[in-house]
Amino acid sequence: MTQAHVAILDDEPEIRRMLSDALEEAGFRTTCYARATEFEAALKRTAPDVCLVDLGLPDRDGLAIVHRLALESGAAIIIISGRAQVQDRVTGLELGADDYIIKPFDPAEVVARIRARLRKARAEGDRSTQVARFAGWTAEFDRYVLIDMNGNEVPFSHAEGEVLRLFLESPKRLISRAQMQETLGGAAGDSFDRAMDVRISRLRTKLGEDPKNPRLIKTIYGAGYIFLGDVIWG
Repeated sequence: MTQAHVAILDDEPEIRRMLSDALEEAGFRTTCYARATEFEAALKRTAPDVCLVDLGLPDRDGLAIVHRLALESGAAIIIISGRAQVQDRVTGLELGADDYIIKPFDPAEVVARIRARLRKARAEGDRSTQVARFAGWTAEFDRYVLIDMNGNEVPFSHAEGEVLRLFLESPKRLISRAQMQETLGGAAGDSFDRAMDVRISRLRTKLGEDPKNPRLIKTIYGAGYIFLGDVIWG
């Protein structure tokens, strides 16, 4: 089995060394970067499976890196940061991160969370089809794009894609917040709920929905959401 590649972007050498040692002992291949510029240059040559990104970088805002990765990369994105405020966690998830780990942390927790993300990605990749058609749209999950009836492409992030796939796999059925949390992972609470609200709002915008009266993704207040379109896979 090919080793999964984890890219570590953190300006603290002790953190890089600790994570690299723990991950390589667990069977991963790692590369480490202290600055955003060298990390971004490396991404042009290689495609990691997981990116660990610190927010407090000396040469670039870590959130900008997260947002770019979410739009342009299929890698799982895990933020590692000393910023413990709820708003920082919400913002990171809103911009496309798959997980958020607060410093200081136990390296074993990072290893476990990476394994969980990769298991989920493999399960998604094992699905027989990556294309769904609905309401004049085509969703291509292998390319992270929505295509309208005129052929125009609208990119979506990995995190937005998780929510969209959940809806498209269960059309015309109520999906509760608890079901979303169980399926998508993450700690239940205000930060998860707000992150889901933002992802759904962005999907509605990309699908051209009227925010006051969406026709596809309906909010059932106090219960969850229903996707009302007919869906054809394949």
